[in-house]
Amino acid sequence: MPRQRLMAVVEYDGTNYRGFQAQREGATIQGEIEQALATITQERIRVVAAGRTDAGVHARGQVVHFVTAWRHPLEDLQRALNAVLSKDVAILELRAVSPDFHARRDARSRVYVYSVYDSKVRSPVLGRFSHHCERALDVEAMNQACQCLVGEQDFGPFGWAPGSERGYVGRRGTVRRVLRVECARQGELVKVTIEADAFLRSMVRRVVGNLLLVGRSDLSGDEFAALLDLKHRRLPAGAAPACGLCLVRVNY
Repeated sequence: MPRQRLMAVVEYDGTNYRGFQAQREGATIQGEIEQALATITQERIRVVAAGRTDAGVHARGQVVHFVTAWRHPLEDLQRALNAVLSKDVAILELRAVSPDFHARRDARSRVYVYSVYDSKVRSPVLGRFSHHCERALDVEAMNQACQCLVGEQDFGPFGWAPGSERGYVGRRGTVRRVLRVECARQGELVKVTIEADAFLRSMVRRVVGNLLLVGRSDLSGDEFAALLDLKHRRLPAGAAPACGLCLVRVNY
Protein backbone atom coordinates (compact mmCIF):
# COMPACT_ATOMS: atom_id res chain seq x y z
CA MET A 1 0.00 0.00 0.00
CA PRO A 2 1.48 3.43 -0.95
CA ARG A 3 2.70 5.49 1.98
CA GLN A 4 3.18 9.23 2.28
CA ARG A 5 5.16 11.48 4.59
CA LEU A 6 3.17 14.18 6.36
CA MET A 7 4.21 17.28 8.26
CA ALA A 8 2.09 18.69 11.08
CA VAL A 9 2.28 21.91 13.08
CA VAL A 10 1.24 21.20 16.66
CA GLU A 11 0.17 23.42 19.53
CA TYR A 12 0.05 22.14 23.09
CA ASP A 13 -0.24 23.07 26.73
CA GLY A 14 2.57 21.06 28.29
CA THR A 15 1.56 21.61 31.92
CA ASN A 16 0.35 18.07 32.55
CA TYR A 17 2.93 16.24 30.40
CA ARG A 18 6.40 14.88 31.00
CA GLY A 19 7.70 16.54 27.85
CA PHE A 20 7.33 15.79 24.16
CA GLN A 21 9.35 12.58 23.89
CA ALA A 22 7.64 9.27 24.69
CA GLN A 23 8.72 7.70 27.99
CA ARG A 24 8.05 4.47 29.81
CA GLU A 25 5.91 6.19 32.41
CA GLY A 26 3.78 9.31 32.33
CA ALA A 27 1.85 11.16 29.64
CA THR A 28 3.82 12.79 26.81
CA ILE A 29 2.87 14.82 23.75
CA GLN A 30 4.41 12.25 21.41
CA GLY A 31 2.43 9.53 23.12
CA GLU A 32 -0.81 11.49 22.73
CA ILE A 33 -0.26 12.05 19.00
CA GLU A 34 0.82 8.49 18.28
CA GLN A 35 -2.16 7.07 20.17
CA ALA A 36 -4.51 9.33 18.21
CA LEU A 37 -2.93 8.24 14.92
CA ALA A 38 -3.23 4.59 15.89
CA THR A 39 -6.91 5.04 16.76
CA ILE A 40 -7.72 6.69 13.45
CA THR A 41 -5.43 4.94 10.96
CA GLN A 42 -5.10 1.54 12.67
CA GLU A 43 -1.35 1.84 12.08
CA ARG A 44 1.61 1.92 14.45
CA ILE A 45 3.12 5.27 13.50
CA ARG A 46 6.25 6.87 14.94
CA VAL A 47 6.25 10.66 15.19
CA VAL A 48 9.47 12.71 14.90
CA ALA A 49 9.57 16.27 16.27
CA ALA A 50 11.69 19.30 15.47
CA GLY A 51 12.43 19.73 19.19
CA ARG A 52 12.00 17.59 22.29
CA THR A 53 10.47 20.05 24.71
CA ASP A 54 10.90 19.24 28.40
CA ALA A 55 8.25 18.53 31.00
CA GLY A 56 5.85 21.44 31.47
CA VAL A 57 7.05 23.35 28.38
CA HIS A 58 4.44 24.55 25.87
CA ALA A 59 4.40 24.93 22.08
CA ARG A 60 2.50 26.97 19.55
CA GLY A 61 4.58 25.95 16.53
CA GLN A 62 6.06 22.51 17.15
CA VAL A 63 6.66 20.62 13.89
CA VAL A 64 6.48 16.85 13.51
CA HIS A 65 6.60 14.40 10.64
CA PHE A 66 5.35 10.85 10.24
CA VAL A 67 4.70 8.29 7.52
CA THR A 68 1.27 6.77 6.93
CA ALA A 69 -0.76 4.79 4.40
CA TRP A 70 -3.73 7.16 4.88
CA ARG A 71 -5.59 7.37 1.54
CA HIS A 72 -8.34 9.90 2.35
CA PRO A 73 -8.20 13.73 2.24
CA LEU A 74 -5.75 15.21 4.74
CA GLU A 75 -8.47 17.55 5.97
CA ASP A 76 -10.34 14.48 7.20
CA LEU A 77 -7.27 13.20 9.04
CA GLN A 78 -6.63 16.56 10.69
CA ARG A 79 -10.26 16.86 11.76
CA ALA A 80 -10.26 13.30 13.13
CA LEU A 81 -7.02 13.83 15.04
CA ASN A 82 -8.29 16.99 16.69
CA ALA A 83 -11.48 15.14 17.63
CA VAL A 84 -9.66 12.41 19.56
CA LEU A 85 -6.61 14.27 20.91
CA SER A 86 -6.78 15.56 24.47
CA LYS A 87 -7.90 19.15 24.94
CA ASP A 88 -4.26 20.09 25.59
CA VAL A 89 -3.07 19.20 22.06
CA ALA A 90 -4.17 20.41 18.62
CA ILE A 91 -3.00 19.91 15.04
CA LEU A 92 -2.92 23.39 13.49
CA GLU A 93 -1.72 22.36 10.06
CA LEU A 94 -1.26 19.07 8.20
CA ARG A 95 0.23 18.64 4.73
CA ALA A 96 2.18 16.24 2.55
CA VAL A 97 5.94 16.74 2.23
CA SER A 98 8.73 15.13 0.23
CA PRO A 99 9.81 11.60 1.26
CA ASP A 100 13.15 12.92 2.53
CA PHE A 101 11.75 15.72 4.74
CA HIS A 102 12.89 15.45 8.35
CA ALA A 103 11.32 17.68 11.01
CA ARG A 104 14.46 17.85 13.16
CA ARG A 105 17.39 17.59 10.75
CA ASP A 106 15.94 19.99 8.15
CA ALA A 107 15.13 22.74 10.66
CA ARG A 108 17.28 25.85 10.16
CA SER A 109 16.32 27.45 13.47
CA ARG A 110 13.91 27.24 16.40
CA VAL A 111 12.35 30.19 18.21
CA TYR A 112 11.49 30.02 21.90
CA VAL A 113 9.76 32.69 23.96
CA TYR A 114 9.91 32.80 27.75
CA SER A 115 7.22 34.88 29.48
CA VAL A 116 7.61 36.53 32.89
CA TYR A 117 4.91 38.33 34.88
CA ASP A 118 6.70 40.80 37.16
CA SER A 119 4.22 42.06 39.71
CA LYS A 120 3.84 42.08 43.47
CA VAL A 121 0.56 40.19 43.09
CA ARG A 122 0.37 36.90 41.20
CA SER A 123 -2.09 36.41 38.35
CA PRO A 124 -4.07 33.14 38.34
CA VAL A 125 -4.95 33.76 34.68
CA LEU A 126 -1.41 34.44 33.45
CA GLY A 127 0.26 31.99 35.82
CA ARG A 128 -0.27 28.86 33.72
CA PHE A 129 1.88 30.18 30.88
CA SER A 130 4.27 32.59 32.57
CA HIS A 131 6.67 32.72 35.52
CA HIS A 132 5.66 35.08 38.33
CA CYS A 133 8.43 37.38 39.58
CA GLU A 134 7.47 39.62 42.50
CA ARG A 135 10.16 42.22 41.83
CA ALA A 136 9.98 44.65 38.91
CA LEU A 137 12.59 43.79 36.27
CA ASP A 138 15.06 46.12 34.57
CA VAL A 139 14.25 44.93 31.06
CA GLU A 140 16.80 47.19 29.36
CA ALA A 141 19.62 45.78 31.49
CA MET A 142 18.46 42.25 30.63
CA ASN A 143 18.34 43.08 26.93
CA GLN A 144 21.85 44.53 26.95
CA ALA A 145 23.26 41.59 28.91
CA CYS A 146 21.82 38.89 26.67
CA GLN A 147 23.40 40.26 23.47
CA CYS A 148 26.61 38.42 24.38
CA LEU A 149 24.78 35.20 23.55
CA VAL A 150 24.53 35.97 19.82
CA GLY A 151 26.86 33.93 17.63
CA GLU A 152 28.32 30.44 17.63
CA GLN A 153 29.90 29.47 20.92
CA ASP A 154 30.02 26.89 23.67
CA PHE A 155 26.82 27.07 25.73
CA GLY A 156 27.87 24.26 28.05
CA PRO A 157 27.44 26.38 31.20
CA PHE A 158 23.76 26.77 30.34
CA GLY A 159 22.81 23.20 29.48
CA TRP A 160 23.86 19.80 28.24
CA ALA A 161 23.68 17.97 24.95
CA PRO A 162 21.23 15.11 24.33
CA GLY A 163 22.99 11.82 24.91
CA SER A 164 25.47 13.25 27.43
CA GLU A 165 23.94 11.08 30.16
CA ARG A 166 25.19 8.12 28.08
CA GLY A 167 28.63 9.62 27.60
CA TYR A 168 27.96 10.88 24.06
CA VAL A 169 27.31 14.51 23.14
CA GLY A 170 27.46 14.38 19.35
CA ARG A 171 29.81 15.92 16.85
CA ARG A 172 29.07 19.50 17.91
CA GLY A 173 29.36 18.90 21.62
CA THR A 174 27.78 21.86 23.42
CA VAL A 175 28.42 24.42 20.67
CA ARG A 176 25.30 26.11 19.30
CA ARG A 177 24.62 29.22 17.17
CA VAL A 178 22.23 31.83 18.55
CA LEU A 179 20.82 34.01 15.77
CA ARG A 180 19.02 36.59 17.89
CA VAL A 181 17.95 37.21 21.45
CA GLU A 182 15.95 40.04 22.95
CA CYS A 183 14.12 41.00 26.12
CA ALA A 184 11.12 43.28 25.80
CA ARG A 185 8.05 44.25 27.78
CA GLN A 186 4.84 43.35 25.95
CA GLY A 187 1.77 44.47 27.85
CA GLU A 188 1.76 42.86 31.28
CA LEU A 189 4.56 40.44 30.44
CA VAL A 190 8.31 40.56 29.97
CA LYS A 191 9.25 38.27 27.10
CA VAL A 192 12.65 36.77 26.33
CA THR A 193 12.89 35.62 22.72
CA ILE A 194 15.76 33.37 21.60
CA GLU A 195 16.30 32.00 18.11
CA ALA A 196 19.07 29.47 17.51
CA ASP A 197 19.99 26.70 15.10
CA ALA A 198 19.50 24.25 17.97
CA PHE A 199 19.39 24.24 21.76
CA LEU A 200 20.97 22.28 24.58
CA ARG A 201 18.66 20.71 27.13
CA SER A 202 17.48 23.34 29.66
CA MET A 203 19.49 26.01 27.80
CA VAL A 204 16.73 28.60 27.44
CA ARG A 205 15.48 28.17 30.98
CA ARG A 206 18.99 28.52 32.43
CA VAL A 207 19.67 31.58 30.30
CA VAL A 208 16.43 33.14 31.56
CA GLY A 209 17.18 32.16 35.15
CA ASN A 210 20.38 34.21 35.01
CA LEU A 211 18.81 37.07 33.07
CA LEU A 212 16.28 37.41 35.88
CA LEU A 213 19.20 37.98 38.25
CA VAL A 214 20.36 40.77 35.94
CA GLY A 215 16.85 42.21 35.86
CA ARG A 216 16.77 42.25 39.67
CA SER A 217 20.28 43.81 39.86
CA ASP A 218 21.65 40.70 41.56
CA LEU A 219 24.01 40.01 38.65
CA SER A 220 25.81 42.53 36.43
CA GLY A 221 25.94 42.35 32.66
CA ASP A 222 29.67 41.55 32.80
CA GLU A 223 29.05 38.75 35.29
CA PHE A 224 26.37 37.33 33.01
CA ALA A 225 28.77 37.39 30.04
CA ALA A 226 31.46 35.69 32.15
CA LEU A 227 29.22 32.63 32.46
CA LEU A 228 30.07 31.81 28.83
CA ASP A 229 33.81 32.02 29.46
CA LEU A 230 35.21 28.51 29.75
CA LYS A 231 37.63 29.86 32.36
CA HIS A 232 34.73 30.77 34.64
CA ARG A 233 32.65 27.60 34.89
CA ARG A 234 30.81 28.44 38.07
CA LEU A 235 27.36 26.91 37.99
CA PRO A 236 24.79 29.39 36.65
CA ALA A 237 21.63 30.08 38.58
CA GLY A 238 18.95 27.43 38.48
CA ALA A 239 16.66 27.10 35.48
CA ALA A 240 13.57 29.27 35.36
CA PRO A 241 10.34 27.24 35.75
CA ALA A 242 9.06 25.37 32.71
CA CYS A 243 5.64 27.07 32.78
CA GLY A 244 6.95 30.24 31.10
CA LEU A 245 8.62 28.57 28.12
CA CYS A 246 7.01 28.08 24.71
CA LEU A 247 8.34 26.85 21.36
CA VAL A 248 6.69 29.33 19.02
CA ARG A 249 8.18 28.56 15.61
CA VAL A 250 10.45 26.24 13.64
CA ASN A 251 12.04 27.68 10.50
CA TYR A 252 13.01 25.62 7.45
